[in-house]
Amino acid sequence: MAEFMDLEAQDGVRMAWNVLPGTKQEANNCVVPVSAIYTPIKPFPTIPVLPYAPLRCRTCRSILNPFSIIDFAAKIWICPFCFQRNHFPPHYASITDDNLPAELFPQYTTIEYESPGDKSSSVPPVFMFVVDTCIIEEEMSFLRSALSQAIDLLPDNSLVGLITFGSLVHVHELGFGHIPKSYVFKGSKDVSKDQLLEQLNFFLKKPKPSAGVIAGVRDGLSSETIARFLLPASDCEFALNSVLEELQKDPWPVPPDQRATRCTGTALSIAATLLGACVPGSGARIMAFVGGPSTEGPAAIVSKNLSEPIRSHKDLDKDSAPHYHKAVKFYDALSKQLVHQGHVLDLFACALDQVGVAELKVAVEKTGGLVVLAESFGHSVFKDSLRRVFHSGDSDLGLSSNGIFEINCSKDIKVQGIIGPCASLEKKGPLCSDTVVGQGSTSAWKMCGLDKATSLCLIFEIVKKDIPDATVQSTSNQFYFQFLTYYQHNSGQMRLRVTTLSRRWVAGPGSIQASSVFLFSLIDLVDTYLCLGCVHGSMSNASSVDMEYLCMISGKEKRKKRMNDIDRDLIAGFDQEAAVVVMARLVSFKMEIEAEFDPIRWLDKALIHVCSRFGDFQKDSPSSFSLSPRFSIFPQFIFNLRRSQFVQVFNNSPDETAYFRMILNRENVTNSVVMIQPSLISYSFHSGPEPALLDVAAIAADRILLLDSYFTVVIFHGATIAQWRKAGYHHQPEHQAFAQLLQAPRDDADAIIKDRFPVPRLVICDQNGSQARFLLAKLNPSATYNSDASVPGGDIIFTDDVSFEVFLDHLQRLAVQ
Repeated sequence: MAEFMDLEAQDGVRMAWNVLPGTKQEANNCVVPVSAIYTPIKPFPTIPVLPYAPLRCRTCRSILNPFSIIDFAAKIWICPFCFQRNHFPPHYASITDDNLPAELFPQYTTIEYESPGDKSSSVPPVFMFVVDTCIIEEEMSFLRSALSQAIDLLPDNSLVGLITFGSLVHVHELGFGHIPKSYVFKGSKDVSKDQLLEQLNFFLKKPKPSAGVIAGVRDGLSSETIARFLLPASDCEFALNSVLEELQKDPWPVPPDQRATRCTGTALSIAATLLGACVPGSGARIMAFVGGPSTEGPAAIVSKNLSEPIRSHKDLDKDSAPHYHKAVKFYDALSKQLVHQGHVLDLFACALDQVGVAELKVAVEKTGGLVVLAESFGHSVFKDSLRRVFHSGDSDLGLSSNGIFEINCSKDIKVQGIIGPCASLEKKGPLCSDTVVGQGSTSAWKMCGLDKATSLCLIFEIVKKDIPDATVQSTSNQFYFQFLTYYQHNSGQMRLRVTTLSRRWVAGPGSIQASSVFLFSLIDLVDTYLCLGCVHGSMSNASSVDMEYLCMISGKEKRKKRMNDIDRDLIAGFDQEAAVVVMARLVSFKMEIEAEFDPIRWLDKALIHVCSRFGDFQKDSPSSFSLSPRFSIFPQFIFNLRRSQFVQVFNNSPDETAYFRMILNRENVTNSVVMIQPSLISYSFHSGPEPALLDVAAIAADRILLLDSYFTVVIFHGATIAQWRKAGYHHQPEHQAFAQLLQAPRDDADAIIKDRFPVPRLVICDQNGSQARFLLAKLNPSATYNSDASVPGGDIIFTDDVSFEVFLDHLQRLAVQ
């Protein structure tokens, strides 16, 4: 898979199939869809940034790229997507084979343009903090401390606002420096834009416009009025810290048999409306800090009575969650408002109970927001993740905003949709497929917020090649993709990143290429047959029946050989890591939108079809079954995906499941594979750190294991290691080797945690301890309570789940049928 990682290092793209099936039927037979995982603003150290506007094709609007055909004499370039001939403008007059512009260099398939005349750099970043006050005093002190540290890390020119909410919503006027001053809104009442602006006295000094949309300084508002609620961080730091220091728990009394009155939806709606009026189109972020479930207003997820439990997966499956659909509808409307304004919703949910992440998912995901889920505002997962958001340096998140993502493809491909943090711009055209997956029926998407790790999963459809349509492609077997990402860099400058890819397709039986190969082969064979007849003097014996039989046999043999060649090419271009990530996003998406969907059956059926199609075996002989190295790990990936938190919702709340899927849908292939199949490293005195099988057999009394499951990093000490540690041997000078053995996994865990967002939970546990469950839950149960024998010093798993060996045995038997 090294070559696929090299391609990702060059362009930020991983494709499940790097050699594409040439017909729709062939693509359907491949089971795993033609797809790509693309990281739009992945940082590249050598990427050129060109200080001029790109050159576009006048027909399809694609951009000049290294795959364009250049006529240097006529100063013409031919678009590889639509074959349109385009003239170079005058400033390209000196172009020659030895004097190429950067966008035509073969190594610059990914390039960026930055227009020097763009004045967008004057727009500062905007942060609106929306803070929950319906939490206990201890949690409030943790949250105050974390917010104070975050404010110190804000860029000096960034604009900051503050809204607090409990039973009421308080919009704080930070520009009023004499005393803390806020405007109060009822939590159960929906507030319109006109009502909000009127109550906040936006038109005291400047009259309200009689017509038109009120949006920022240019459209009806004065900068002095806006500065009452959004101030530069350097100007309002004292006032903001003063408000935070005096921030108290919501004073509204809570009866012992009821939940606190919390109006999360109303507070977020007011924040979105205020930002839409003051700074529309800017890179503004609403950062919501929520400590419990919403019980008041249009987005309540549960009633105030403690006798009513918060919805579970079982309730959602039975459609017996009375508040769920109303809350989702509210946040869907809020997401459309935020996407229209170009603003982002970030969610920091910290509570032992659910807070409504499942309902908020649509708004956070469509705006490209960040999400962090932790048990407490004092937990390191929350505190370290919040610091990472504002951290600047080599390991910063690279937060960018106001992105628009577009696709151009060769005419034989259509786009079914994108699964990831974006929203459809409903730009319909010939590239749009009738089949919709995720955000579909468009060739352009809005990405309000994106960072250098944000990844999109693009699902394509191969259009069937009929004979008339294939004439142009019969001389070429190349597909072309072009991804355009127009975004506001974290420096404030607007940039356009262009990635152009070329992939090869293999012709199916219905294409001209395959038909012509078969036709010429048949003619050659018939000529040979006739010649043989002449030599032996039996020309008259070459009856029409013999000829028909010969043609039939030849057709079968050629077709079989052709299919084998196609399979060989497809196998060579299969990226099993990218494929399982695509399958994980697809199965998560289907579980959310299809009522009676059975994810285990769907995954098993897909895997059986893949193994039947690309496996090497004799019919009805399981022992003869084998897979190419390109497919060898794919069954193991699917086995772990079946057991993962994305598919198995048992013992997870709807909030946790939504959180896991939101992170999966925005991460790149490498990180997503770790979520699906965690990595395990073994440390012992006998050898250095080495990878270990994700199996219960990896546990030994004299071994330390480091498990990375992305959301959790576990350091697991074997029974003997734990006893030595408790005895304090690592503090004794003669046992320095033991001290180094204990420290090695801790250093590696710190390195993992340092570069990851959200920051994972670190669990340090011992064999047979209660927290060992974090490791055991991820291991293959090759030794269970009903196994014949267990390894001395090892462990067993109390489960009825089948092991990977049993799973593989059943797979082989079904695949060869």
